[in-house]
Amino acid sequence: MATAAEWWHGARPRTLPAAIAPVFVGTGIAIGAGAANWTRAGLALIVALLLQVGVNYANDYSDGIRGTDQERVGPIRLVGQGRATPRAVRTAALLSLASAGVIGALLIALTGEWWLFIVGAACILAAWFYTGGRRPYGYLGLGEVFVLVFFGIVPVVGTAYVQMAQMPASAWIAGVGIGLVSCAILVTNNLRDIPSDAASGKITLAVRLGDRGTRVLYVCLLSAALLAIPVLAGIGVANVGSGSGWWPLLALASFIQAIGPLGLITGGATGRDLVPALKGTGTLLLVYGALLGLGLALGGVSPSW
Repeated sequence: MATAAEWWHGARPRTLPAAIAPVFVGTGIAIGAGAANWTRAGLALIVALLLQVGVNYANDYSDGIRGTDQERVGPIRLVGQGRATPRAVRTAALLSLASAGVIGALLIALTGEWWLFIVGAACILAAWFYTGGRRPYGYLGLGEVFVLVFFGIVPVVGTAYVQMAQMPASAWIAGVGIGLVSCAILVTNNLRDIPSDAASGKITLAVRLGDRGTRVLYVCLLSAALLAIPVLAGIGVANVGSGSGWWPLLALASFIQAIGPLGLITGGATGRDLVPALKGTGTLLLVYGALLGLGLALGGVSPSW
């Protein structure tokens, strides 16, 4: 039976920045528009964290019963390494996702926007079928699409919307930026796992692109996320009509954190040597989200954009 510490590591806490960063950014947009609601922001954060933990346990369960986790390096695999039974891990995944649904329902009730139930249901289904079901899309090279949409665009736009009842263009652009860095985390993970994934029939995008192509993809993702920052600042200046719109440029400083991971990725690191790149990219996402959210809040941006 798995210990509490093993359950914690099985939840993959290093991936939690992917849940925290988009809520920071969406709330920053709401603050800048003078529409922040801390209760709703807090509930959105809880939902995001529960979804992240749920998808991590679901992946552990689904990969474990398929035998794709047996030869991997990296964090504990509860099922793959025999630390917990498949049934226990599946239950943990379903409880996490169900809890996200309950908290999400409360958030929706506070907003009165009942159509958001459709979005919430899509998030839960996408989390499960990433590696679950008969034809998981994570095994078809579509994992990055899932991350871009459900750990970038949806949580940023959604967090802003539940507070300000609007979906400004800034939220969509910032959501893409956050999603791209989140994708870089997944790409790093899948780059490390190319040998074991290919051997077990898990055809991730990294397996399709190969080692070199995946490293190029990582650089492209971070470059595109970097470009999103001046785009946001430029639109902010145009709409606010003052220099305060440049505050989102604060997020440029976050890319100092990218130096280490980029060096490992472009330097050809493999296997366990990629673990620091995975940690570093997670830290980059958290700092990127915090600084971008702060910049958008300080910019006092008009809700129209």
